[in-house]
Amino acid sequence: MSAFLNDAAVFLQVVAQLGTHILLGTLGGILCEKVGNLNLGIEGIMLLGASSGFFACIATGNPLLAVLVSGLTGVAAALIYAFLTVSLRCNQVVIGLALTIFGTGLSSIIGSSIAGRALPGSVNAILGTKTIPVLSQIPILGKMLFQQSPFVPLAVILSILLYFYFNKTNPGLNARMVGHNPAAADASGIHVSAYKYVHILAGGFLMGIGGGFFSMVYAGRWQNELTAGAGWIAVALVIFSTWDPLKAIFGAYLFGAVRGLTFKLQSGIPIFGQKLVVSSSLLDMLPYLATILVLVLITLRRKPEYKPPKSLGDPYFREDR
Repeated sequence: MSAFLNDAAVFLQVVAQLGTHILLGTLGGILCEKVGNLNLGIEGIMLLGASSGFFACIATGNPLLAVLVSGLTGVAAALIYAFLTVSLRCNQVVIGLALTIFGTGLSSIIGSSIAGRALPGSVNAILGTKTIPVLSQIPILGKMLFQQSPFVPLAVILSILLYFYFNKTNPGLNARMVGHNPAAADASGIHVSAYKYVHILAGGFLMGIGGGFFSMVYAGRWQNELTAGAGWIAVALVIFSTWDPLKAIFGAYLFGAVRGLTFKLQSGIPIFGQKLVVSSSLLDMLPYLATILVLVLITLRRKPEYKPPKSLGDPYFREDR
């Protein structure tokens, strides 16, 4: 029994590692969409954060500075998106897709000089696994949350804080009003453009450090298109979580669990003393198939609380109100 519990604890530890960058990207997407802006550029922003953070870490040897660079790179990319969609009122879908293409290409250019380079030992010392005494001994959940990189509990804490922000604070309620009815928010004295800019840039910061976590802590190396569609999963999980930061934790870790299972199944499935080997390509598809299935189920349950902000994707023209 103890062996089973230990295996379960190790598996959940891996699940948290596989889901953390997705969770940070999802939280960034929620921040954008709560104020009515559909950001399909999460994949590109995460790649830019991953490549710039990795590059800064090798160049400076300072992991904390590298994390800051990842976040600020995300802010810079989000600023481009915000200027085009909020100030110039460009089509949000087109700009998001263009940002993903731009981010993928630029990250490959940045990464061309760091491919195959080893990270300094200081990275693991500061950003690697930390064991919190006593708490890490909690059965099953101890390893998952308290024997991890600082990014893991940080992402969970941010989810909880964002939940309280959107539901219990005046600025958070104002942001939700901007997402649902910007004209009414404007008439109430809320600066719609300022709220959009602040939340989009904050979302870009979280997307950037999500990419930085994946390249510097989890993968520990750089290769082109390192995130492998994680940004698109985050876009889907924003809907799956019904724009709720707490549900985003479950969604991100569900993806991590499916991804973790694919690693376990790569060595084969024991059946009647024989091992059934499943194609690695099929296993790689499982997380994305699971995401599609979950989205279909969410769509079928037509409850009011599952609906997106009413102005999502629509540019706000103050002159039209």
